[in-house]
Amino acid sequence: MAKIIDYLSKLLSTFFYVGYLPLVPGTFGSIAGLLIFYLVRQDPLKVLILAVTLTVLGLIVSSRTEARIGKKDPSCIVIDEVSGMLISLTLLPRHNYGIIVVIMAFLIFRLLDTTKPYPANSLQRLKGGAGIMLDDIIAGLYTNIVLQVVLRFASSRVS
Repeated sequence: MAKIIDYLSKLLSTFFYVGYLPLVPGTFGSIAGLLIFYLVRQDPLKVLILAVTLTVLGLIVSSRTEARIGKKDPSCIVIDEVSGMLISLTLLPRHNYGIIVVIMAFLIFRLLDTTKPYPANSLQRLKGGAGIMLDDIIAGLYTNIVLQVVLRFASSRVS
């Protein structure tokens, strides 16, 4: 049974092995999050449910995979980027799901995930799934806040 749980944890934490793509696995994980978003973008509730589900799942499975690999926050674990990208796009004004907004979300999220603004920089030092997931959750929340402000400001300027 432990082997099956280890396999499923690795499968999910690497997001179906996307984390093993070469060079920039975090970027590929973020792109996977964008693809999921595009599949469900017409239903904001589905986006929210998937973001929450993948975040909770990520907290669980990334801990197990990290322990099995024996390395702190290994780059093959990308469920954190998938989750963070979905958080970035959750509950944005529906009429603003154009490609420009999605590209902005991707670029802002990747910048914030890389630079790790407070408190992401200190949360990343936590052990296990919390240390893996929380910096991306923060990057996703910050990205979402920036986009909410920009989109509301832009729509008020047009009106």
